[in-house]
Amino acid sequence: MRAVGIILAGGNNHKMRELTYKRAVAAMPVAGSYRCIDFALSNMTNSHIQKVAVLTQYNARSLNEHLSSSKWWDFGRKQGGLFVFTPTITLENGNWYRGTADAIYQNLDFLKKCHEPYVIITSGDAVYKMDYNDVLEYHIKKKADITVVCKELVPGEDATRFGTIKMDDSMRIQEFEEKPMVANSNTISTGIYVIRRRQLIDLIEHAAQEDRYDFVNDILIRYKNLKKIYGYKISGYWSNISTAEAYYHTNMDFLKPEVRNHFFKEYPPVYSKVSDLPPAKYNPGSYVKNSLVSSGCIVNGTVENSILFKKAFVGNNCVIRNSIIMNDVYLGDNTYIENCIVESRDTIRANTRHVGENGIKIVVEKNERYAL
Repeated sequence: MRAVGIILAGGNNHKMRELTYKRAVAAMPVAGSYRCIDFALSNMTNSHIQKVAVLTQYNARSLNEHLSSSKWWDFGRKQGGLFVFTPTITLENGNWYRGTADAIYQNLDFLKKCHEPYVIITSGDAVYKMDYNDVLEYHIKKKADITVVCKELVPGEDATRFGTIKMDDSMRIQEFEEKPMVANSNTISTGIYVIRRRQLIDLIEHAAQEDRYDFVNDILIRYKNLKKIYGYKISGYWSNISTAEAYYHTNMDFLKPEVRNHFFKEYPPVYSKVSDLPPAKYNPGSYVKNSLVSSGCIVNGTVENSILFKKAFVGNNCVIRNSIIMNDVYLGDNTYIENCIVESRDTIRANTRHVGENGIKIVVEKNERYAL
């Protein structure tokens, strides 16, 4: 094992609107049966990284439950493992994580006790497949201090919600601007970094001494002219779900055969915590077209161009179009849902209508059902 993994999954994001009122962004359901963090964890295990730390903080309960066992991703039991770190009050520190660099600083003992020479840092809010060993080989070949995985956005896509990058011919980063008001480059950082472990410890300790807490602003941007920071371009599917609209479109991408095949049928696989649920049931009179329907669902109505997560119930004469129905939702008879995201554990009353007229509508009914 040449690298240890760190997944940053503690941030709060108001752009997700009601969707993150009760869960972290990394715990958002994706593609019917997965959580968003499953993709980063699967990439780690598929890259033979056996020791991974996940740093959680905001609304971490459901995420911590999901990460309760390392067996789902087959991380090492004796020589590695899955470590979940939340903020802890100690003699020296009584703060929450004040930023990404501070989150690593508060868990620096973990890095100091590791023996792997390199660290792969990634976020838990992106959907993609990647062999981190390819980036690591590139990092070593370039003799880089830090390597940033970046991607070229298609023309017209909003780059202002990412960090934008400009590189020279040798791929060394010349300019790095975090979430600019106006984007001057279409190349963005994907939030995946490779760095030597000892150097990361030194940079994080130095940032903490100066009361600097953000990894991008206080390390990458601050040191871009002092350290050899290179970009590594990827061309495959990569999507960040940090806004409600991006979350909707990322899920809808899974209705495209090429995206489905890339994640579900091509090696290596994506792993997740498995639920013991029966197959989906389609009753007489149901009609389903171009949709993902997960295990445990019961369908009595019409479902078109939609994604139904686990244990969704669709009543008689219901019509669901271009929508995402989250886990354990009950849709009463004669309901009409279009261009919506229906929050999990909701009961949508019979004979109701929800349509996203100007963009995506998030449906949250104040009638949650609680298990005893």
